[in-house]
Amino acid sequence: MTTPTWPSELRFQKAQSQLFIRFDDGHSVTIPYELLRVESPSAETKGHGGQAPPPPTRKRTVGVTGAEPVGRYALRIQFTDGHNTGLYTWTYLRELGDQKTDRMAAYEKSLAAHGLKRD
Repeated sequence: MTTPTWPSELRFQKAQSQLFIRFDDGHSVTIPYELLRVESPSAETKGHGGQAPPPPTRKRTVGVTGAEPVGRYALRIQFTDGHNTGLYTWTYLRELGDQKTDRMAAYEKSLAAHGLKRD
């Protein structure tokens, strides 16, 4: 089991539409707002009762209006489309940052499979 790392720096970079996080072990990641939104760990995007919904669309230009810590373990992010129910743990955010290229490719593949587009 690995020891969890904690964020030592957290910056929402509006001009680049991304979240920058530096962890206490020196590792840093950036995560595009679009990926944060479409990979929200909420029932809206993950599904209810085991059935996954189609992927969210029209999130390419989504912004962030605010964020608040949830205890010491997570972050709740408020998006410009009104979504604010996902709790992003520090471990999950690190995983999203480390896997952003693969996750975006999987998102685009899922959109295509459902006959949907990003915009």
